[in-house]
Amino acid sequence: MKTRTLGKDLIVSEMGLGCMGLSFSQPPFPTKEEAIKFLREAYEQGVTFFDTAEVYGPFDNEELLGEAFKDIRDKVVIATKFGFSFDGKNITGVDSSRENIMRAIEGSLNRLQTDYIDLYYQHRVDPNTSIEEVAQVMKELMEQGKIKHWGLSEASAKTIRKAHAICPVTALQSEYSMFWREAETKVMPTLEELGIGFVPFSPLGRGFLTGAIKPGHIFPEGDFRNSIPRFNTPEYLENNFKLVKYVEELAEQKNTTPAAVALGWLLAQKPWIVPIPGTKKIERLKENNSGTNVMFSKEELENIKKMLDTIELVGHRYNEATESRVDK
Repeated sequence: MKTRTLGKDLIVSEMGLGCMGLSFSQPPFPTKEEAIKFLREAYEQGVTFFDTAEVYGPFDNEELLGEAFKDIRDKVVIATKFGFSFDGKNITGVDSSRENIMRAIEGSLNRLQTDYIDLYYQHRVDPNTSIEEVAQVMKELMEQGKIKHWGLSEASAKTIRKAHAICPVTALQSEYSMFWREAETKVMPTLEELGIGFVPFSPLGRGFLTGAIKPGHIFPEGDFRNSIPRFNTPEYLENNFKLVKYVEELAEQKNTTPAAVALGWLLAQKPWIVPIPGTKKIERLKENNSGTNVMFSKEELENIKKMLDTIELVGHRYNEATESRVDK
């Protein structure tokens, strides 16, 4: 697989892997042994960029990556995240205080069985801790060799600028896909200006763009999508399915799958974009990776944008509680 560069010099596979679903948010989950085997198979397929977080589980997800990559640590790029507080395994809120960051970094290093983290994201902006203070702590962790790069998640352009001025930001991780394009106007111009990479999560619209989620779809108990208006409101799901039909048309034209088209389209937007689709199945991983082979001409991209602009999508991507943690 080809590589891309995030920020100044973080080289990663042009398609990453979001590991959250292996232990969090989207059951059913594989066994530990199955998850570790899957992660190694992903590496064998050319993926070197793996995304996790202490909150996934909590804590279990990082342990999976630690076990899977302990003997090839220098061959993979691991991104993890801090920024939540816990009571045992219960999430109690956002917290990017120096004290909580120091707790988080030691825990992540231990669970990942490593002495450094390649890319350390603030998972959500903490309204009670200035981003300048967070950036200063990141600078100190870099000087100590505990992290190589740092990034932000779901941060506004204003916050990105403030953080970058203190300690250069390597990447922003936020939602971006044909199903949610707010980033195009909200943050991407700032990222391009500052030379910051973009790592879109949910690049397949939480599975919607694959065509597997049709009107009337029932999600299993515990699935995060049950709390999302776009998915838990039948009329929204039915209305938005017209986007899926359009993606399916594009896939037919390109002789590939809707997932590959959706991911190929993302890669075509900017050379500093690296999607991290999540999956637990090797056949889906191969399908996602095939998106790196889907090419679009400038004219095709312009026509796709025109069509996407005409498709009216309804329903929000988050529930109120989750939306309240997004930096505006």
